[in-house]
Amino acid sequence: MATTTTQPHQPNPELIFETLNAYQRTNALRAAIDLDLFTAIAEGVTTAAGLAGRLNVAERGARILCDYLTVVGFLTKQNGQWSLTPDSAMFLDRRSPAYMGAMVRFLHSPGLMGNFSDLAAAVKKGGSVTGGTVEPENPVWVEFAHSMVPLMAMPADFIAGVVDADAGAPCKVLDIAAGHGIFGVTIARRNPNARIVALDWGMVLEVARENAAKAGVSDRYETIAGSAFEVDLGKDYDVVLLTNFLHHFDVPTCEGLLRRVHAALKPGGKAVTLEFVPNEDRVSPPAAATFSLMMLGSTPAGDAYTFAELDRMFRNSGFGPSEAHKLPGPQTVIVSPA
Repeated sequence: MATTTTQPHQPNPELIFETLNAYQRTNALRAAIDLDLFTAIAEGVTTAAGLAGRLNVAERGARILCDYLTVVGFLTKQNGQWSLTPDSAMFLDRRSPAYMGAMVRFLHSPGLMGNFSDLAAAVKKGGSVTGGTVEPENPVWVEFAHSMVPLMAMPADFIAGVVDADAGAPCKVLDIAAGHGIFGVTIARRNPNARIVALDWGMVLEVARENAAKAGVSDRYETIAGSAFEVDLGKDYDVVLLTNFLHHFDVPTCEGLLRRVHAALKPGGKAVTLEFVPNEDRVSPPAAATFSLMMLGSTPAGDAYTFAELDRMFRNSGFGPSEAHKLPGPQTVIVSPA
């Protein structure tokens, strides 16, 4: 009778090599976005020679870039011709309403990337060594507001459903750190009786007001300029939105804000939070778990909090038990009753 033996794991440097060269993957995708490569392929230009002529690049350059993008999963290749994957067709073809190429402007902005130029120093300190992104009136949030709407469109629609926007009941909504404003705007667009109050830095609110105007809801869209920790939030809100905000701060700071939010809500109102929420092991799922490194580099004390940590923050601030709704992608919506 044949026997099998288990081979011991052989050390392999491939992961080290790939990680130290990961900047090439980042810049390959950025090059393709800058050249509008994905749109050209979507329009039927699928060979190296055709892409060279369409994009005004060297044929050799087109071939190597497309082959690389095939290896890492953005394209497929058959008989010397490239095609978009379903994800690339949805998110990287400029003609798509879900086009995400504009995110490059924020995610690759000097203000954000500069936070990671000396990550070892951030590890030693336990937080950003550059001041990070939470400084008052930081211009990086204007770029965020201009660039990130496509990524947030699906969560915004989901949140509008969570607050039952389509029912059309009168509703007063406070959108904290509104940024582009898409969360409040989506609720107002789906509920003609919703009134939105957006809070953010003044220069960021200009972008939110533009988006409200495009959606035709300006007459029900108000703004408060300033810090969510300092300004008068107002009162009698049915819903307070906290989208991609709590992760910038430590637990005591979050709880201080949440107590203010609780006081601003009507009895029976609710806070709706959007966050990167890792599992309790803090190493899964990958996209949510690794977000904590973004906070290490770009904030003094922020983190990617688990659901148990977030639920505890809300309970400590006067809210009832929270509910989690996992979205497709890296984020989770958390609903917390006042």
